[in-house]
Amino acid sequence: MCAICGILHLNDAEPIDQTVIERMTDALAHRGPDDCGYFVRGPVGLGHRRLSIIDLSGGRQPIFNEDGSAAIIFNGEIYNYRDLAREMTTAGHVFKTRSDTETILHTYEEYGLDCVQHLRGMFAFAIWDQRKRQLLLARDRLGIKPLYYYRDGRFLGFASEIKALLEITSVLRELDPEALDMYLSLRYVPGPRTMFKNIFRLQPGHILVADETGVRTKKYWDIDYQETEPRSPEQVLGSFTDLLEESVRLRLMAEVPLGIFLSGGLDSSAILAMTAKIAGGDRVRTFSVGYQTAGAKEDEANEFEYARLASKTFAAEHHEFRLSSKDLADFLPDLVWYLDEPLADPSCIPLYFISKLAREHITVVLSGEGADEILAGYGIYPRMLALDRIYRRLPAAGLLAPWLAPFAPSEGLRHYVRMTGQPLNGRYRGICRGFGAESNAQLIGEDRQKRSDKALSDVFGEFLKNVEKASPLDQMLYVDAKVWLPDDLLVKADKMTMASGLELRVPFLDHKLVEFAATLPREWKLGGKGGKTLLRKAMRGVVPSAIIDRPKKGFPIPIAPWLRGPLRGFTRENLLAQSSACNRYLNHGAVDRIVREQKRGSADRSQEIWTLLVFEFWHQQMMNNPVRSIRPRKNPLPIEGVGVNPEVLSC
Repeated sequence: MCAICGILHLNDAEPIDQTVIERMTDALAHRGPDDCGYFVRGPVGLGHRRLSIIDLSGGRQPIFNEDGSAAIIFNGEIYNYRDLAREMTTAGHVFKTRSDTETILHTYEEYGLDCVQHLRGMFAFAIWDQRKRQLLLARDRLGIKPLYYYRDGRFLGFASEIKALLEITSVLRELDPEALDMYLSLRYVPGPRTMFKNIFRLQPGHILVADETGVRTKKYWDIDYQETEPRSPEQVLGSFTDLLEESVRLRLMAEVPLGIFLSGGLDSSAILAMTAKIAGGDRVRTFSVGYQTAGAKEDEANEFEYARLASKTFAAEHHEFRLSSKDLADFLPDLVWYLDEPLADPSCIPLYFISKLAREHITVVLSGEGADEILAGYGIYPRMLALDRIYRRLPAAGLLAPWLAPFAPSEGLRHYVRMTGQPLNGRYRGICRGFGAESNAQLIGEDRQKRSDKALSDVFGEFLKNVEKASPLDQMLYVDAKVWLPDDLLVKADKMTMASGLELRVPFLDHKLVEFAATLPREWKLGGKGGKTLLRKAMRGVVPSAIIDRPKKGFPIPIAPWLRGPLRGFTRENLLAQSSACNRYLNHGAVDRIVREQKRGSADRSQEIWTLLVFEFWHQQMMNNPVRSIRPRKNPLPIEGVGVNPEVLSC
């Protein structure tokens, strides 16, 4: 796990300023505290920060091919690299390291742009091909590893995090107002946009190529939801269990200590069960987070009971951390710095602190992200399917819904009534929901709200169109795999763990497992209570029944009582200040009403308030600060120059 960055001048005659590459690389030091290196030659400059996981002594980057004509910088892990290395050796390539990075480079030499088709893992990498005068950027199929870019008529810049791009003087800190409006509706910005104007995400399953003909992107992978030939229950269970075990086994590959994030839910408990089986008698380290709360609701805000049950069942070495409201408030400025752009998922906070604790013991951690997205674990899926049945069976609902909606007692209920009159492709906006249309219109005005709703319809509609022949459930799973998963869940997972220099691996998002799950009929996903029917059946008799049968709780953070209690003054002070970003971009009266409703307890507006707080602190940190500040490097190590070219420099 590492960080990459670089610049390509589209005009060959313009050389790279090495100091810019150094600043960009330094901005990513938290992601790679062990090592760093640069490559600067003519119109191209590459920077790399390293967190050493494999080939600890020999995997320094950039890495070059045999004659030095191609260079690679890489962030991620390739789990089938040993098989690929044998194939490349047979093809005549000579390896100088034992790293997966060099394997990618030789695979590129053999297969060109199709090299990504041969990789199994999580990755974001850049290859400079001196002979072709071509830069290749690639991002893994599901978007586990981030990659951002900026381009104008003069140059292309890229980086693992946006803050590195902001070290380029000509990249301005400009807010994209359309992205802000989308953020208010979703609590995140859907790709390829970011909250910064002219800075984009390279989409999952895509490559970007820059050469003398220009800059272009291309999709190289997608999810196919066509069902295969009928299979017996035993065949389905056997294939799924084998794939999951193989995925976990591959992700245990490391030369450093590793462990598991254990929430007490089914997904992480299943990963623990598989890991314990593979590890034999070795104890697995597990890590859980809970909350310091007052009163009778403490048990509701913590899942320690189930995490302890799972850790005891598999004889794990268990560690816990308790988060307080003060921890949350104190960390907000750092949160938005690490995230780069506003992401209003409160679980970012506990994830950061549990990552910080885990880093004291391990360097690699496995988690259960992705199971809900591939096996339909979220409660929104059966709710949307119920609305779809109403729409299909009662055509009159489409006519009555707009008339009945105003009589519903709350905005949330009015929203659901309106949806009964809409087809799935007109109403589905993914897992996460921020401000409703009515509240959003009060914040940004009717015209902006309508434009934003149209933009969101275009984003989600494009993906829904790709799978219009799939079942309604698979359409929703596809949309969430393309939008919510890479633009919210995996952004949070990557950046909160890398903030502490911890590598996160997600076995449920192995692309072979994802492809298998896509071929399953609905009954293997929503065939029983709580979704994820296949995973529940596979873990029956392995994981305690108390964990398998408990309802999904998500990440039960006590944000509402904290905002109504100890953080009440904190909220008013930051959101209602005359100089606040909320006052600049949003209707002050609407913000004030939301804050007062939360204070009185007349409505739970905690999620909306958190959305505004994250935006407010992001604006303070990333937009109001004209000085390009770089956090101190963690454990910088002096190293010698590496590679075969004199243009390779070290920290």
